[in-house]
Amino acid sequence: MRWMNRIGQGRIFLAVAAIFIAAASLVVSHRLTKDLEAEEHNKMEVWAEAMRALNVADDDTDLTLVLKVIDENHTIPVIVLNPQGGVQTYRNLDVPHDAYPDSMHYVAAIGKRLLHEGRYIRIQLSDSLITDYIDVCYDDSTTLKRLAAYPMVQLAVVLIFVMVAILALLISKRAEQNKVWVGLTKETAHQLGTPISSLMAWAEILQETYPDDPLIPEMGKDVQRLQLVADRFSKIGSLPELVPTSLGTVIAHVMVYMDRRTSHNVRIISEGKAPSIIVRLNASLFEWVIENLCKNAVDAMGGEAGTITLRVGEAGKKVFVEVEDTGKGIRKKDIADVFRPGFTTKKRGWGLGLSLAKRIVEEYHHGRIFVKWSEVGRGTIFRIELKK
Repeated sequence: MRWMNRIGQGRIFLAVAAIFIAAASLVVSHRLTKDLEAEEHNKMEVWAEAMRALNVADDDTDLTLVLKVIDENHTIPVIVLNPQGGVQTYRNLDVPHDAYPDSMHYVAAIGKRLLHEGRYIRIQLSDSLITDYIDVCYDDSTTLKRLAAYPMVQLAVVLIFVMVAILALLISKRAEQNKVWVGLTKETAHQLGTPISSLMAWAEILQETYPDDPLIPEMGKDVQRLQLVADRFSKIGSLPELVPTSLGTVIAHVMVYMDRRTSHNVRIISEGKAPSIIVRLNASLFEWVIENLCKNAVDAMGGEAGTITLRVGEAGKKVFVEVEDTGKGIRKKDIADVFRPGFTTKKRGWGLGLSLAKRIVEEYHHGRIFVKWSEVGRGTIFRIELKK
């Protein structure tokens, strides 16, 4: 819970920081963009006046200042159109000569687009003739375009940073959980080892002392079962060895174990061609998974009569094992949480069985386990898929 709280707080902090940085960047960049846009518009008004002066000048007019104003525009793309839409002149445009047979058509098309967008200044050349004018069409400079795009780039960088940071937190959390999990399982196996060895020795002594007592062999079987549990814990704490194993053998062991520990009201049957299917797995751990699913199925029946079906088959390059029961089913809203550690619908339960099963199937056997179907009042089907 402490880790979950830390992860949640970290996510909230990173999200707030990202929103603050993005908002501040957008506000500042927007102001800078508007200021630069207004400055470029003022420059274009001066440039347009210089073009008017150039067009109405006579032979005696000094054009030194006018030409200087016109020549000093090295950044703002500008096109001067006549009343017929023809290009009089243009500056700061990168014109691909292969775009049109006549590159002036390309410039004229850009000028008409700027006219349509309202990006122009009309200069009247004659007070008496309305049709004697030029349109100075202009676009944003490269600097202004880059400044306008900068907030989007910065926002993307911030989002990437937040995602990487959250991913790092999740990886750190998972590594810590794995460390605790492995340590716990190893310590459990170690602590069980000594008393189990003593129990096995006492069982042998009792067997030799009372060879005809029918209860002593059953005690021996239970001690062996404890030894198997300890062995499973030790394997969970390390990388288990996967060997070619018959699924039929695994299913048979589970059915024998469950038959002895369930009510006669619960019938356990198997379907499919399990004996002929060979898969690389750790039999001890995989039996534990099936047993967990079967025990949950028995609990779902609540002591009433029902059937548990163990179904084995092949689908393409995968092998599947299904555990179907006729119990109370799982509510739709709970299906997504059934494998979450700590989740349980039982009055007495730790909510670790299915979480452990998922870990064994997906991390150790590189398979998949999920709820294939469930309906309240009718039952549930869990499905395990493994590669051949």
